[in-house]
Amino acid sequence: MGNWVVIAEYYSDVYRTEFICHGQETKDQALKALRAAIHTYVPSKNIVEKRRRVYRFADRESYLVVIKGKLTEWECTLRIAELVSDSTDPAVAERAQMDDGAAEAADGPQDRIPPGY
Repeated sequence: MGNWVVIAEYYSDVYRTEFICHGQETKDQALKALRAAIHTYVPSKNIVEKRRRVYRFADRESYLVVIKGKLTEWECTLRIAELVSDSTDPAVAERAQMDDGAAEAADGPQDRIPPGY
């Protein structure tokens, strides 16, 4: 079972990542939620939207959203991401859950629980 999310990444005094939609089981479900969010997502900041422009990246799995407000312009990137330990690709999920020293030598991303937790 997959665990896909839709996230917004933006800079607002510091770099931030905001989870928009959790728990999508498939990549297609996440892409559908992403495409819905590009027209409805608003930042957690107070902004009065006058115009919205959406730019599609070549991968077709991420978008740049530019919102022009009364006084400011605000940009964010909306994209999808998969939790590697829940990946439907067994090789990715297995590498993500290695507990011994082999995990550090393995190529690819890994989830990790620090010792003592």
